[in-house]
Amino acid sequence: MVLPEELCARLAELAAADSRTVSNMARVLIQQGIERLEQLRQSGAAAQPPALSSAPPRPAGSATLPARSSEELRQQLEQQQGQRPRRLRGAPRRLRLLRPR
Repeated sequence: MVLPEELCARLAELAAADSRTVSNMARVLIQQGIERLEQLRQSGAAAQPPALSSAPPRPAGSATLPARSSEELRQQLEQQQGQRPRRLRGAPRRLRLLRPR
């Protein structure tokens, strides 16, 4: 996808402020925009998305993962903690210990 130079510059500034790569910042912004549109559609709001400039700025260092993704990740980690550790496959390798001379 080809973006106008002005938009690329703005995206680069946002990425630098958030210590991200430009491509990662673009992905995050696209995800946030899609989620915002889905929430608007689910709540029955008007079909037209709000202007981009009217969105409140995100504070620096705030979490970029959506709440449900972080919740799913936390649940998966808690399940793994509750399970017994998995055994390693294969026979253990023997070490040769040489006596000092």
